[in-house]
Amino acid sequence: MGIITPDVERVVSQGSLIEAPQRIAPAAPLALAELYTMIGLKKVKELAGELEAFINVQKHRENYNLKNAPMVLHMVFKGNPGTGKTTVARLFGKLFNSLQVLPKGHIIEVERADLVGEYIGHTAQKTREKINKAMGGVLFIDEAYSLARGGEKDFGKEAVDTLVKAMEDYKNEFILILAGYTAPMDEFLRLNPGLKSRFPIQIHFPDYSVQELLDIAGLMLEERQYRMTNRALNKLAEIIDQYSNMPYNDFSNARLVRNLLETAIRRHAVRLRYVSHPTRDQLQTLESCDFLSSAGNEYSLYGNLR
Repeated sequence: MGIITPDVERVVSQGSLIEAPQRIAPAAPLALAELYTMIGLKKVKELAGELEAFINVQKHRENYNLKNAPMVLHMVFKGNPGTGKTTVARLFGKLFNSLQVLPKGHIIEVERADLVGEYIGHTAQKTREKINKAMGGVLFIDEAYSLARGGEKDFGKEAVDTLVKAMEDYKNEFILILAGYTAPMDEFLRLNPGLKSRFPIQIHFPDYSVQELLDIAGLMLEERQYRMTNRALNKLAEIIDQYSNMPYNDFSNARLVRNLLETAIRRHAVRLRYVSHPTRDQLQTLESCDFLSSAGNEYSLYGNLR
């Protein structure tokens, strides 16, 4: 087991870093506890625990006037939509704030349109404005590879150059997190010499398993005060499995589950439209007929109620 150091790139994927923590220490930051309660994300949780340990040890070393490795925490999050990348970025901001690495811990979420301007010099200005807003916290760029989609003459390159300079000039004042699909992100990091090496932490967010998505569905329904019958649960599992096995790589994980549940809740409402005095149980219970029969059907309010 090794401590993550900024001068050695660590790619968190299928390999094991440390044993998954079974218990959270009483003094653990609230953000870390919140992360540990999330479903799945085993490797992300391991990394968060390792980072916390590293930062705490650095503080103890300071007390004894021992040298510390420079702490660069810029990150790349890779994975399909709905795998928790944005949520984890927000929690990391809170975590680093509680560990006194970031004075604010807030997160500024941007995309290409927020950074790329329409004329020479405009892009650098817009990008610097977002960097300034992120000072003391996290700048999170989703679908970061879109900054390079226009080719050599595109202003997106100017945004990348501005970000690279800020990462060096203000490396201890904000954390930059880039996110997107795995393959396009790998290609994007190769476009600018030295860009990849500026991100010592790269995390792969795997797709959730069907059971993990069913667990997420249960939490979503509990928040809304709904529940599913066993037949409805089996139907949902069947639909999720169909989507996960589609030939194209566009599985949206928890986002898909949310869409399926919202559609089922609307269909449930249509089903109860003509029930004059629905019971509390009827108002809370989703039946199998509330879920569309197969993947590929459009999310429709007035679809055939099978």
